[in-house]
Amino acid sequence: MGTWNMGDTPARRSQEIAALRLGLDAGLRVVDTAEMYGAGRSETLVGEAIAGRRDEVYLVTKVLPSNASLKGVQSSCRASLKRLKTDRVDLFLLHWSGSVPLDETVEGFERLRAEGLIGAWGVSNFDVSDMQALERVADGCAANQVLYSLDYRGVEFDLLGRDQDRGVVTMAYSPIGQGGDLLRHPALATIARRHETDLGPATPAQIALAWVLRRPNVLAIPKAGKPENQRANVAAQQIVLTDEDLAALDAAFPPPRRKQRLAML
Repeated sequence: MGTWNMGDTPARRSQEIAALRLGLDAGLRVVDTAEMYGAGRSETLVGEAIAGRRDEVYLVTKVLPSNASLKGVQSSCRASLKRLKTDRVDLFLLHWSGSVPLDETVEGFERLRAEGLIGAWGVSNFDVSDMQALERVADGCAANQVLYSLDYRGVEFDLLGRDQDRGVVTMAYSPIGQGGDLLRHPALATIARRHETDLGPATPAQIALAWVLRRPNVLAIPKAGKPENQRANVAAQQIVLTDEDLAALDAAFPPPRRKQRLAML
């Protein structure tokens, strides 16, 4: 469950918390946030949503590159823990590559892990060259969170397979887009009419999410700010796309034929 932009609007707070709790009730376990999201407001909301249920959650947050020095990592993590109202996060990510040397950031991560404040560490928005630079100074990266959806397939050319080969989990953010042109594409509507879930006929958003979930080693973290959207995301796990579906999606959203610059939102 992603939480980007959640916690920013007081009028939506109660339904956002309800959506996260519904996801937990349905068996979803990963909750992703970041110190950058709403300048900490997302972490505060997550802390409220998981209160009393911490052991059900695999909790992920991220440190900004500007805070990724040895001391900065320490203080940022502790500030995040305070907002999250917990004594640990399960996965702590560098939000994107910055000017702080990676070995310094990793040393900060490893100190946090030795203290028991984080369970594992990883990165976000790292392309192949970034991962190569990381591997030259450290091993142990657990995950790489990147933009991956039908309309952003560039990482399929090299990054997804490379990370899988090295045991690095891909966390796909914005897997169903931002509510714009992607979900209005006629190919998604056509395929949706071929599938059903427990909630009824499939939706274009569920098809887009099922497409991301089809890949091994990829964990999708869509945001659902409303309980009904969370139910739909959960139900998308029931959809198994056919070879015909996948071919139609490849025709509508062609896979990359050459290296592309890593896309970020």
